[in-house]
Amino acid sequence: GITRRSDMEVSAWRAMLQSLAQPMPPEFVDWFAIERVEGRELDVGFYRHYLDPTKPFIDAVAKPAHGIVMTSATLTDGTGSEAAWEAAGQRVGAPHLIAPALRVRVPSPFDYANQTRVFIVTDVPRTDTAQVAAAYRELFLAAGGGALGLFTAIARLREVHKRIAPALEQAGLDLLSQHVDAMSTASLIDIFRGERDACLLGTDAIRDGVDVPGPALRLIVFDRVPWPRPHLLHRARKSVFGGTDYDDQLVRLKLKQAFGRLIRRADDRGVFVLLDRQMPSRLLGAFPAEIAVERVGLAEAIEKTRGFLEPYRSR
Repeated sequence: GITRRSDMEVSAWRAMLQSLAQPMPPEFVDWFAIERVEGRELDVGFYRHYLDPTKPFIDAVAKPAHGIVMTSATLTDGTGSEAAWEAAGQRVGAPHLIAPALRVRVPSPFDYANQTRVFIVTDVPRTDTAQVAAAYRELFLAAGGGALGLFTAIARLREVHKRIAPALEQAGLDLLSQHVDAMSTASLIDIFRGERDACLLGTDAIRDGVDVPGPALRLIVFDRVPWPRPHLLHRARKSVFGGTDYDDQLVRLKLKQAFGRLIRRADDRGVFVLLDRQMPSRLLGAFPAEIAVERVGLAEAIEKTRGFLEPYRSR
């Protein structure tokens, strides 16, 4: 145990201290940061990250292998363009492979044009928490539950939860919430999956990890366009990987991940609502091409959600 600590920890500390007096290697980005939890300063750290994290992955995993297959439903955006393929290759490390990667795109088996609706609400100010909360409440009630509310900030999630919980309880709809309920994310998802008319609020882990087939998930409401946070690591990677195009790629993938939670099997039916009128048209490639994205007011979005989901709720 002492030997292992010497090899792993002491050598790492020595390497870190030596690097402080040297120029930053071009393949890395370094920074100092203070770790805070609920306003308390707990630790300070010296961080070093690869600008391109796929390079060590390819060196350690792909190059020693005889072959490697990478699959994902969100590997490219909905456009399927050459630029989308190049961006996907960059994200998985294809430029570092010894031989060019073979690319295959398989059409989705789902009938998105008939199974889903996508609404961008144009009359809810995203900075007005009261109106955002009211939009969540009325959309959840229109769907009769089976709703997932996604947020880009924990503080907004908690505030919306506080404002809508009484109305949902009065309507007989259970409200679960990440960062509010004292349960693990996995437990919250299990409860949500088992309750046909429950509602769940969450952030990134919920957006990327929910698998709830059937009517238990029939509505997704996203509070705003999920732009990347401009921290040091992101700014460094953005300068290397294409500037604003890199930001757009990340946003499209996050929206595609969120939308992908909605339809998990052939008989699913659902509505995706984004409460952000500043959603740029160039990002609509996040949704399947056969869907006609509608920009509507909140009242119209509520009525269309209710009408589209009513037959599905009664199954």
